Amino acid sequence: MNHRMILRLICYILRVEAVCLLPSLGISFFRGEIQAAWGTGITIALAGVLSLSTFLLPPKDKQILAREGFLSVALCWVAVSLVGALPFFLGGAIPSYIDCLFETVSGFTTTGASILTEIEGLPLGLLYWRSFTHWLGGMGVLVFLLAVMPMGKGRNSLLHVMRAESPGPQVDKLVPKLQNSAKILYAIYIGLTLLQVAFLLAGGMPLFDALTTAFGTAGTGGFSIKNDSLMSYSPYLQGVCTVFMALFGINFSIFYLLLLRQFHKVLHNQELWLYLGVMAASIAVITWDIFSLYQGVGEALHQAAFQVSSIMTTTGFATADFNQWPALSKTVLVVLMFIGACAGSTGGGVKAARVLLLCKSGRRSVKRMLRPRSVAQVHMDGQTVEEEVIQNTHSYLALYLAILVVSTLFVALDEFSLETNATAVIACLNNIGPGLDLVGPMGNFSQFSPLSKLVLTFDMLAGRLEIFPMIMLFLPMAWRRG
Repeated sequence: MNHRMILRLICYILRVEAVCLLPSLGISFFRGEIQAAWGTGITIALAGVLSLSTFLLPPKDKQILAREGFLSVALCWVAVSLVGALPFFLGGAIPSYIDCLFETVSGFTTTGASILTEIEGLPLGLLYWRSFTHWLGGMGVLVFLLAVMPMGKGRNSLLHVMRAESPGPQVDKLVPKLQNSAKILYAIYIGLTLLQVAFLLAGGMPLFDALTTAFGTAGTGGFSIKNDSLMSYSPYLQGVCTVFMALFGINFSIFYLLLLRQFHKVLHNQELWLYLGVMAASIAVITWDIFSLYQGVGEALHQAAFQVSSIMTTTGFATADFNQWPALSKTVLVVLMFIGACAGSTGGGVKAARVLLLCKSGRRSVKRMLRPRSVAQVHMDGQTVEEEVIQNTHSYLALYLAILVVSTLFVALDEFSLETNATAVIACLNNIGPGLDLVGPMGNFSQFSPLSKLVLTFDMLAGRLEIFPMIMLFLPMAWRRG
């Protein structure tokens, strides 16, 4: 076990977090938010001091094996969340540190679940940090490190880190060198974010609102600076967010293929077609179901498209209280919570790629039952899927269901309705944000007990990191030497 290399990665992450907190500190000073600036400044100093450990204990071996990759990713996310919660706590914005941690983990994991009952009362500097955690966590904090600095030596060192943090059943490199792949991913990410900011500014949205909204959309997080989410903005601005939420839910390799003009590969991508097909069908069904609640087909289509795009990409923004929609529409939205966005995107959920892979694997099992001697393989996009990937997908689903059930049992101790408890866990585990009933788009998570908030915090981290890294933290065998 290369403990010093794991410590080095944690120190790097804290250093990056300290730098990312500087704009929040500047906004607080400019706005005269003294207590918020004081809390942010102390956090920056603390993160800087803690990051010096890498100089005191330099690693002798910089190679990162699979075990170190998974453990370091989980520990880095825990560390960045523990420190990232301090500005809210020291700044006096949120009195309870558990609530601060819940809010911060919700930000970094791009969940968007909140314990705040009065969002607009938060200091502007902290509102900026709250939204920026979405953007930083959307693509992955360690993927950012891959893009800007060498992290380890050895042929597979970087791959083990990226595999543990990147969403989806498998990780594919865009170019032969993994560090260059990370740079390409972040270039696309930044480009799409700036493009959305431009469209929002063109619609008359103030610069601060445009930046924070774009951070929430790009990271598919859903933190808004308004109490009513995006309801008070114009239909044009809501429409821009509808389109960009859907775009950020697409595998980023698709955008790279489009830049290379390899349109035939894009057109034959099965996950993309499943994602777009499910989204279009859901919009059609919900539009038909809620037509009587709105003035005309256009408004119903607008509301349905926004909420489907928001829920399927696990963003969590809202323009309507879908808690009041008919049962069919709410059921469709809950199903979309499970499916989620594409692998390799900033979205959460099980991922469209896994759903497709499970369907193909199930069909193969039925075929083998009918013809026991047949040799059947699973193919996606014209390529054979390795058995290890299929096995990992089945293992992921088993752990996913186990965490879902156990978490719901713990949360049920608070004696809320089954609809509240179940959808709260689903919303956190799938990194969506709003659920139904008390945790609907007009509600929040403040009423849960500290124990439930800690359970839901774990669910958010497990959902963002694809479960395995967080599970390994609790396995003694993962910490043994050798």
